[in-house]
Amino acid sequence: MLQIHLLCIGKLKERFYTDASKEYEKRLSSHCKLTISELPEERLPDKPSATEIDIALHKEAEKIRANIPKGANLIALCIEGKLSSSEDLAKQMHNWMLTGSSTLVFVIGGSHGLHKSIKDAANLRLSMSKMTFPHHLARIMILEQIYRSFQIIAGTKYHK
Repeated sequence: MLQIHLLCIGKLKERFYTDASKEYEKRLSSHCKLTISELPEERLPDKPSATEIDIALHKEAEKIRANIPKGANLIALCIEGKLSSSEDLAKQMHNWMLTGSSTLVFVIGGSHGLHKSIKDAANLRLSMSKMTFPHHLARIMILEQIYRSFQIIAGTKYHK
């Protein structure tokens, strides 16, 4: 069974996000082994300098790297990533499964994004949109898209 890890900087706090996450975790349980890890976001002052942000992102990158299983395909969610349709993501996931990849790791950064080293290490840089969304909402959106991908691959009517 495909293993999917979702590495997230920051913790879900609002109930509507946690409820949505639990719903997609339940839906995905028959398609993959899903693990969601919440890694702590580095604290920054109210108006951090570029250097302070880079240091924080570097520390977060170390935490992310420590949680990536060996041999996993890494997907970094970032605004400068590739815009992809649901069908394209399903096709990419299906291709990884057909080539023997057993582990996918989706990484969502905190409010300042991801360190360049994580983006550079990624097998795929994926953008959800040119719009900016809260990183907590991005988690729900990628969970839904992963679920949708499995439905597309299976040929169900979920995806219209």
